Amino acid sequence: MMLRSTLDARAAIAAAVKDYRSEADIPSLLARLDAICAETADPADLVVAVEPFLEMHEVAGPVYERVVEREPENAAALVALANAYWLTGRGPDVVGQIASRALVADPSNRAAWHLWALAESSPRGRMTRWHQVTMRFPDDKLAHAALADNATSVASAENDSVALKLAVGTYEMLLATAESADEKSALASALGTIKKWKF
Repeated sequence: MMLRSTLDARAAIAAAVKDYRSEADIPSLLARLDAICAETADPADLVVAVEPFLEMHEVAGPVYERVVEREPENAAALVALANAYWLTGRGPDVVGQIASRALVADPSNRAAWHLWALAESSPRGRMTRWHQVTMRFPDDKLAHAALADNATSVASAENDSVALKLAVGTYEMLLATAESADEKSALASALGTIKKWKF
């Protein structure tokens, strides 16, 4: 019977994490998290309860697995699960599949788009995906930076002048909108280097 409330779930997860930090017993942690999830009626209560431990992917992953089991179209939960999987090395295929599910559930979820692009294993494919993200979210500087970096990698590895042009244009746009001196310096340095390339 699922009875546990948000406060109960939060306290139970905190206690499990405290013991895990002192004992480093993964099987015990997973068993306790499984029991807590089974006893918590509302997936939203689990989301609230695990929030303080999102940086602990061995905690967040198992909890979000249960949330997604109950709410398979919860885009935010799918993104959190994909992120936990990515950071624990589950691989691009698994992460990409979950990110794609999140995109179907909520095409406006920017984090899902980022994970979808990040999970592409081919450098050229990753560049293409980041370009799609920048088209959808034109003000997303992180996506533009990822596009510039990936285009630079493709240009360097394949002597690709089109990818180089994309990298230069994207870095120039980022430089024009940069605010901090460190950011401007790093972008100017990157531009200075790649503008010297001749293919």
